[in-house]
Amino acid sequence: MKVVVQRVSKASVTIDDRKVADIGSGLLVLLGIINEDTQEDIKWLSNKVANLRVFGDENGVMNKSLIDMNGDAIVVSQFTLHALTKKGNRPSYIKAAKPDVAIPLYKAFVKQLEIDLGKNVQTGEFGADMKIELLNDGPVTIIIDSKNKE
Repeated sequence: MKVVVQRVSKASVTIDDRKVADIGSGLLVLLGIINEDTQEDIKWLSNKVANLRVFGDENGVMNKSLIDMNGDAIVVSQFTLHALTKKGNRPSYIKAAKPDVAIPLYKAFVKQLEIDLGKNVQTGEFGADMKIELLNDGPVTIIIDSKNKE
């Protein structure tokens, strides 16, 4: 399981001209899932995202987490995070989990993040053509892979 975490001043997700998610200060989390991902990956990665210290404290040092800031989050499924680009110029998505595996894991990740944060997490819509608008704050963009814990 892989995420791209972006600290945002605001972010939103629109599908067919309908805004389905909209937050102020918080994190936009793009989530990629592979077949080998498990509940252990979900718990580890959700905890990491919730506690990632990327928000400034009173001295401007990135020392506060989303929990500390009581910030909001949007989680968007993005199978392209597992693209293979070694051969040729056309990405291969063979590593990305198919919907029958990915959807339950995606929903479980969102639910676990809600538990970790103690609040609702907004989402995109799995498999939809989404338009994501964000104001990256910093910019702060971090990639975390549950298969690279060490």
